[in-house]
Amino acid sequence: MAERYWVETLGCPKNQVDSDKLGGTLLADGLVPAGSAEEADLVVVNTCAFIEAARQESVDTILQLSDVRRPGARLVVTGCLAQRHGPELAAALPEVDLVAGFGVPVTLRPARRGPGAPLALGAHHRTPTPTPTAGSGEPPPFDLLNLPRPPAAAPWAYVKVAEGCDRRCGFCAIPSFRGTQRSRPADAVLQEVSALGPHVQEVVLVAQDLASWGADRDDPSTTRSRGARRPIIDLIRRLSAQVARVRLLYLYPSSLDDALVDAIVATGVPYFDLSLQHVSRPLVRRMRRWGEAERFLERIAAIRAAAPDAALRSSFILGYPGETEEDHDQLLAFLEAAQLDWAGFFPFSCEPGTHAAGLTGQVPPELALERLRECAELQDAVTAHRRAALVGDTLQVLVDRSGVARSHREAPDIDGVVQVPPSLAVGAFHHVRVTAAAGPDLWAAPAAGPDLWAAPAAGPDLWAAPAAGAGGGAP
Repeated sequence: MAERYWVETLGCPKNQVDSDKLGGTLLADGLVPAGSAEEADLVVVNTCAFIEAARQESVDTILQLSDVRRPGARLVVTGCLAQRHGPELAAALPEVDLVAGFGVPVTLRPARRGPGAPLALGAHHRTPTPTPTAGSGEPPPFDLLNLPRPPAAAPWAYVKVAEGCDRRCGFCAIPSFRGTQRSRPADAVLQEVSALGPHVQEVVLVAQDLASWGADRDDPSTTRSRGARRPIIDLIRRLSAQVARVRLLYLYPSSLDDALVDAIVATGVPYFDLSLQHVSRPLVRRMRRWGEAERFLERIAAIRAAAPDAALRSSFILGYPGETEEDHDQLLAFLEAAQLDWAGFFPFSCEPGTHAAGLTGQVPPELALERLRECAELQDAVTAHRRAALVGDTLQVLVDRSGVARSHREAPDIDGVVQVPPSLAVGAFHHVRVTAAAGPDLWAAPAAGPDLWAAPAAGPDLWAAPAAGAGGGAP
């Protein structure tokens, strides 16, 4: 009987791509997926280490899975926490059989063949090849970025097009353990998308600095077609010819010029995830970033002029060193003026080795959380208003799974969804008419049919039947 594996993924979509590729290597080694961590012979935790809360979640998850694994199962920790704090993690968690940083294969091999053979990590794991120093520019011997991956299970998939980052934002430690930017060749990206399967209707491009993809390489496969001022624009155009939807996540505002806006709008997915972080000019400078409220609002207005149905998302840090009440008031005013569709808010985390760790004017954590709650409350109302304004509109949606779909306005995993009748085929596009909205979610019926759905009566998982004569009932 084949050994079984389970991969638990924490953190961002880029980690999910790494986990998919780890799964591909495990399948190639003859393992099969387990139904749960409790059933697995090998449990892999792909960790996050971006901020303190993510590190604590990673450690808690490791300990939890150690407690539930079956006798004899091996526990391997990989990902950002393993890369950033490998020796300390191995010393602090004797429950873990292997701490594998980037460039170290994760697999399981039988010590001897035959039924009931004891399981052991491969010998090459006991003295793994050292990972190249972050920022060296050298790919690791075991390079997740360019490994093949198995076909996608869903009708959409994340595709990571680069690793590392050349920027040095004041709050971010990623370059210290992910290294400088290393873009994949364009042909490799297109080949991976093809290998995901013909059922994949949407690819979501991710990278630490997506708009700068290709700037670090002289790539003969990255042909600059007419009008493409940067490699990323050409990649978007080539992918759009291959798959129905191309979505981009994480765009630095300084990189979002008119040419890139036009290229994104031309895909038919005018979704803009702008990494703003704050809007007060002095605070943004302390973050070692570009921009301010006025410039951001001008760019948002230009995007909406080019695509009135564009969806905009951003994220913001509250409590960065030196943040004043005036800075906070500027952010609240910006959120009201910008009317973003989606926004995430995070309290500042002081990361060792970053520029921010040496700054004065540290904001008390409780004050940062209070400011965060004020921003979140305002944005929740904005999001709910913008979603309610869609009632009556006809949308084209992709059904991700039975009863759950997304239009161009919703990125998978992070935004709201469109609830649709379970009769609509999964993996296909459908035109639906929005019949109700509740918070971040919409309810919709086939555009040519009756209104089958209404907003939930109480709570997100309850359905309300439409009025008599509406042509249908609740499921």
